[in-house]
Amino acid sequence: MRRRLLLLFFTLFVAMVGFGVTLPALPFFVERLALGRAPLPESVALHVGALTSAYALSQLATAPLWGWSSDRYGRKPLLTAGLFGLALAQAVFGLSTSLPWLYGMRLLGGASSAAITIASAAYIADTLPEEDRGRGMAWQGTALSLGFVVGPVLSGLLTRRNWHIELTSGHFVLDGFSIPFLAAAALSAAAAPPVVARIPESRSEARGVARTTPGARWLDLGQRLRGVLALVFISQAALALFEAVFALYAGRVLRFGMVEIGYAFAICGLVMAVFQGGIVGLLRSGRARVRRQVAAGFFLLGVGLLALLLVRPAAAVFGSVALLALGMALITPNLLTLIANRSGPSTGAGIGLQSTFSSLGQVTGPVLGGLLFGWQAALPFQIAAGSALLLAVWVLTSGPGLLSAPAVAPDALA
Repeated sequence: MRRRLLLLFFTLFVAMVGFGVTLPALPFFVERLALGRAPLPESVALHVGALTSAYALSQLATAPLWGWSSDRYGRKPLLTAGLFGLALAQAVFGLSTSLPWLYGMRLLGGASSAAITIASAAYIADTLPEEDRGRGMAWQGTALSLGFVVGPVLSGLLTRRNWHIELTSGHFVLDGFSIPFLAAAALSAAAAPPVVARIPESRSEARGVARTTPGARWLDLGQRLRGVLALVFISQAALALFEAVFALYAGRVLRFGMVEIGYAFAICGLVMAVFQGGIVGLLRSGRARVRRQVAAGFFLLGVGLLALLLVRPAAAVFGSVALLALGMALITPNLLTLIANRSGPSTGAGIGLQSTFSSLGQVTGPVLGGLLFGWQAALPFQIAAGSALLLAVWVLTSGPGLLSAPAVAPDALA
């Protein structure tokens, strides 16, 4: 069992490496390969933003379907298809010089990544007893966070103008900018055969879903999980707002350069990676209830965001970023565990809804943050911090009813 889960976590790591590889290289990639020799900066920024959003929008659109499909047809087919789809998307993206191809591959990559994360979370819920699911979801978050950290590093190491490689065929070119994408594609393709050979199907027919329509099941789950889904949306929107606005705020107000900004994002990813697998697992041992952990997470998230407005030295800023990352490390796996526990036989569909609301927050947060930042530089952090602190009080004082309507497992907060 442990080996199967380690392979599953490696699969998640690979999926997030594929996403992280794109982040540093995308502006140069668009400028070099898609927009000609002298593109306007505004055009580069427009397409970089749109290509980034396309990934999240694809996850948002496909997550419910993947959740329903994993309940109906199994987790393993979705994992395998997701890995091959991700490998294809990364390889073609790395070779393409046509904007339609770039957008198409970003959409395919987002859909494939969503299939992997949803099937993996459902597999964890299938194979671990309820008391251990929180730790399993935490380790899933650790694998994703590590991939987010390693991906940009891999991109920086492998992207070179001096590779002296340039092979052209139609709308496709192989050069130094293609290498990190091809490396990510190779990782995804290499992970698929072990998944096929060593991970058995976990969805048993005994707990198979009733043959209701997907729409009816999603409506029922949405009613049952509405409180948890709202918290998923708000927490992910707050994190995405920080990720989108911090570089702007750090450059304009804190006078940070690219190095300091890079350190801040690396600290955010590392803290989430380390503490999701460590502190959350310890807290899940029975000494701290899930509701209290979620409340503590929102409190730390709010304090960390607010502290960014009050400090100036780099060390203090990094500490504030670590604090908000620790808050997210408490929030995310606990909310995912609640959804898995309360979805009954429709675990995949419930996790698909979680992914949908998470992606919706990741799309909404940057847009809201950009609008607020254009009005006043500190306003995005003030709004996000105030919302998080209010939610911390609300979750702590409202009791178990806040996190779920009548559900399959009413004692999950005990």
